[in-house]
Parts: sequence; structure tokens; C-alpha cells
Amino acid sequence: MAMIAPERQLEEALVTKLRDLKYEYRPGIRDRATLEANFREKFEALNRVTLTDGEFQRLLDEIVTPDVYGAAQSLRNREAFTFITAFSALR
Repeated sequence: MAMIAPERQLEEALVTKLRDLKYEYRPGIRDRATLEANFREKFEALNRVTLTDGEFQRLLDEIVTPDVYGAAQSLRNREAFTFITAFSALR
């Protein structure tokens, strides 16, 4: 009969494994709002853009899905998210 490890032990083992894979543990990210704020900061920095709240919400609507592979593919696809530029707003 298999022994079931307590949830805390499983979480600690997962964090240890991710650290071994060079992931950074971020104890300050404890809820969805903080996670989304961190994602927005990284997305804007990596893409050299500043999103309005509406643009960021649209981005989340496009990529947040139960299919993590589809979300990752969407993020890698340069044409997946189209910013509304000042030029198109003037039309």
C-alpha cells in the first residue's frame, strides 16, 4: 500500500525541484493579483512596452486558459497580441 505524503512535504519537494532547475522562489507572490502584477511587469519589460489596464486585461483574456500549452504557444507567437497604436486610433 502506497503511503501518501502530507501536502506540505509535496509542496516543499516541488519548490526544491524547481530551485534545482534554476527557478526563483518568490514568496511574495501568494495570490492571483500579485501573480498578475508580476507577469505584467515582466511582460512589459521583456517586450519594451507599457500596457494600459485595458490592454493588459485583453492580454490576460487571450492567454489565460486551462490549456497551458496553448497559452505558452500564444505567448511565443509574435502576432498573438496586437496593440492598438495611436495611428490606428486616429483613423
